Amino acid sequence: MIEYIKESYNELRNHVTWTPLSEAQRLTVIVAVFSVVLALATWGVDTVFSGVIEQYFKLIKG
Repeated sequence: MIEYIKESYNELRNHVTWTPLSEAQRLTVIVAVFSVVLALATWGVDTVFSGVIEQYFKLIKG
């Protein structure tokens, strides 16, 4: 187990290419913005379909 941890640490330290912090922050903002936009779009579609279904059932009832 100790050898595995040592090798893992060595791999992360010497062989992994890390994304620069500025690029990681920029990409994080892009993902957050698209997540909010997708959530709003989903909410909008859900609201519209809920209204349509509500009107449909009101029409059928009476």
